[in-house]
Amino acid sequence: MLDDTAPLASLSVTHVYYDPEDSVSLLCAYLALLPQALCIVYTTLILSTREVEIALMFAGQLGCEALNFLVKRLIKEERPRKIHGKGYGMPSSHAQFVAFWSVSLALFLLVRHRPHPQPQPHGTSNSDSASPSQNRAWSMLERVGLSLLAAAVAAATAWSRIYLNYHTPRQVIVGSVAGVLIALAWFAVTAVARQTGLLAWGLELPIAKLLRVRDLIVSEDVCQAGWEKWERRNKVKMG
Repeated sequence: MLDDTAPLASLSVTHVYYDPEDSVSLLCAYLALLPQALCIVYTTLILSTREVEIALMFAGQLGCEALNFLVKRLIKEERPRKIHGKGYGMPSSHAQFVAFWSVSLALFLLVRHRPHPQPQPHGTSNSDSASPSQNRAWSMLERVGLSLLAAAVAAATAWSRIYLNYHTPRQVIVGSVAGVLIALAWFAVTAVARQTGLLAWGLELPIAKLLRVRDLIVSEDVCQAGWEKWERRNKVKMG
């Protein structure tokens, strides 16, 4: 039970100061919640798909955040004077977080993701299959578009930290550059793990099998493949 005389503290994870008279400030306040939203998305996708690639990306994301936590306490640069935020400002953790996310997503979509056409089951005729527009993975143009959209959202989120006066432009730029570099480094690390067979070895461990961890999303559009499987099964039921 709370003591009426004890001073209370605020949990600042989702606590954002903004100007209620400024609609842009309100939008920036919502953008400030993007890292928390992405963590929920990461966790949901990991639990629902059991894809190791998503788990590796999230591990890199958490490592990026941990590194930001340490660097802030080494540099000890204050935030802009007008802000009420707690903690140090160099580098911006929001800018670093979204930069890592957008670059990692782009690297996956444009470099690592190579979906192969799925063979039709024996006995399935072309007339029974889905139309070409339905029965295909995302094109490279679509993946480039999604990557650019993620980059735009990341840039808007980073800029919002300056607009809300939580960080100086320099703090945001340094955070963004750090996020990009860490994303590139982590992509290289995971590429080596794949090429050397370390990842394949890890997937054969009992704990990985117990958790049903898999590695399909690199060569398969999981959403599309699942939909096609459902469609085939539904057609069998319908006769």
